[in-house]
Amino acid sequence: MKRPPELLAPAGSLDAVIAAVRCGADAVYFGAKEFNARRNADNFGDEELETAIRYCHARGVKVHLTLNTLVSDEELPAAMKLLRHVCALGADVLILQDLGLAELARRCAPNMVRHASTQMSVQTPQGAALLKELGFSRVVLPRELCKEEIASFAKQTDLETEVFIHGAQCMCVSGQCYLSAMLGSRSGNRGLCAQPCRLQFSADDTPRHDLSLKDLSLMERLDDLAALGVDSFKIEGRMKRPEYVAAAVTAARQAMSGEPDPAMLQTLQAVFSRSGFSSGYFDGARGSAMFGVRRKEDVTAATGKVLASLAKLYDQEPGRIGVAFSCSILRGKAPVLTAEAADRTVSVTGEILPEEARQKPLTRETLQMRLSKCGGTPFFAQAIEIELDEGLILPASEINALRRRALETLENALSAVKQIAFTETDFSTYFSEKKKNAAPAASARGETQKLPGFSVRVAHGGQIPRDISNVENLYLPLDFDEKSVESVKNKGISLGVEIPRGIFGAADVVEKQLRRAKEFGIQTALCSTLDAVSLAKQAGMDVHGGFGLNIFNSASAAVLESLDVKAFTLSPELTLTQAERLQTRLGKMLFAYGRLPLMLTRNCPIRNVKTCAQCGGASFLTDRMGVRFPVVCRLGCSEVLNSRPIYLADRLHEVRGVDTLLFWFTGESRETADAVLQAYRTKKAVQGAFTRGLCYRGVE
Repeated sequence: MKRPPELLAPAGSLDAVIAAVRCGADAVYFGAKEFNARRNADNFGDEELETAIRYCHARGVKVHLTLNTLVSDEELPAAMKLLRHVCALGADVLILQDLGLAELARRCAPNMVRHASTQMSVQTPQGAALLKELGFSRVVLPRELCKEEIASFAKQTDLETEVFIHGAQCMCVSGQCYLSAMLGSRSGNRGLCAQPCRLQFSADDTPRHDLSLKDLSLMERLDDLAALGVDSFKIEGRMKRPEYVAAAVTAARQAMSGEPDPAMLQTLQAVFSRSGFSSGYFDGARGSAMFGVRRKEDVTAATGKVLASLAKLYDQEPGRIGVAFSCSILRGKAPVLTAEAADRTVSVTGEILPEEARQKPLTRETLQMRLSKCGGTPFFAQAIEIELDEGLILPASEINALRRRALETLENALSAVKQIAFTETDFSTYFSEKKKNAAPAASARGETQKLPGFSVRVAHGGQIPRDISNVENLYLPLDFDEKSVESVKNKGISLGVEIPRGIFGAADVVEKQLRRAKEFGIQTALCSTLDAVSLAKQAGMDVHGGFGLNIFNSASAAVLESLDVKAFTLSPELTLTQAERLQTRLGKMLFAYGRLPLMLTRNCPIRNVKTCAQCGGASFLTDRMGVRFPVVCRLGCSEVLNSRPIYLADRLHEVRGVDTLLFWFTGESRETADAVLQAYRTKKAVQGAFTRGLCYRGVE
């Protein structure tokens, strides 16, 4: 019989850990000072990590350590040092986003359990199957899934499934957002999102917030989720105060017990919400009702009185671990108390011998009563065995001292560090071998730099450039028209299709379209998610990695190589210098031209004011400064594009160690596409509005 779902709580501080544990969490997730997706939380230094892990383990609570950001080559040694420290402290689980760091963790600490962060953007059971191949045991599902899609995950994958049940909802699919990075170099993939989406972005030029969603709450749907076979209920909120954690965990625990408290749900909304809560994604009811902002009344609802009442939820230590006591008080012998819990057994011996009673001798009932007083500890007396000679007496203070010492010793035994084996040499050997086997850049070989080849992605066949003289790869939309293929056949160009980043419940559609592509002789798929990689491999196609795979370091590129990927697009958050230094034997593509898709969302912001027919695929979002961001839709998802294209034609002399330049055409005409390619062939100076992207300033 399957166990009830785990209740997993967030913590950004030690006080939040205590609140989560005392209110009934089965597991707590938190991060160190670096390499976690909430770097602005208080987080935990080395000593605090040990304290928090020991505290949780003493109470039978698991610790999930977040190492869920992208890591550069320069940072990998520090990340591995942190991993070694986490293994030494005996954390139970790592939550990971970076493919390379995850693989290094598998090699260096094979006994460490690894969960795939929601930042890995896995939306389908096919993507989960690839995660299993990579050694993960659990997938954290996107918030955008509906009930039926969650059920498909639970039924079709061997991995455990973890679902967010409460907390903030990003407009963008996790791991696919570059808005904060592009606007201010604060990357959500690096744990420093500035949340610009919560500011004004309007679909009709009026003061609106069309990129801000209400918070998620499925507290009243936990029975449904449990029936689907979900393994873990996750609460979001590492940036929030302990009172929020206490309220959310208490509300969830009440709902899981079948006795939800409407008053607690109202209190939870008062502590933090954005225009209330939404279950729109789960219910398949996407639309304007899901949008909301932090209003004045939302802020003022969290009064000091409310917070004080919530603080009382965790001001006392509840007894959550049952203890079996065995007490022996015999004539002429020192009293002995043994305590057993969670496969740990400890014994303590008294310092005072029992004496003959002159009046009232010690009874079993009195001794049982005194041993049962476990208040203020993590324990409760589950069973008590007593061996007592008649006619003896032992001071109450001695019995109490025995109990306290036994429980303290037991708590220390339960919190004792269980180190996880870590092999130091695996990291250095793996990484150095990959560097040794990689071909050096032309500049490092002393060769004259030549112009990289061109790869072109078009949104429709009408954009295909007339001059494709040095185009190596042409990526057509997945639903290409036959004329597009015929127009470039037999011209010495490799044809591919681009699988959209947003797939969700449309995997069967993608599979059908890939089969059609193969019938037309197309052998390559450009894949920006692990879902797409899995579907393309199943279809027997060659895989080129897209920018959404977030390849930020050489170890991640090596993972793609192990998956038989032929080439990949570098993360758009890398600088040119970082891109040059990234070592791989695969072909490296640089996003060199185009409006970078800044957001992938399953809830079209334009539909807040227009129907699809009224939009006609030509709508914009306008920010508070009047800047316009195009919005395009494919396969049931929308992408918010950057307001201006990346342009590097006049800086190509600074582009080194890259094999291919990727041109990402969205709304351009064929004439514009031709002009852009020619500009790059001739290294023409820029004309019009443009951006250098993150090629020089990078991300924090």
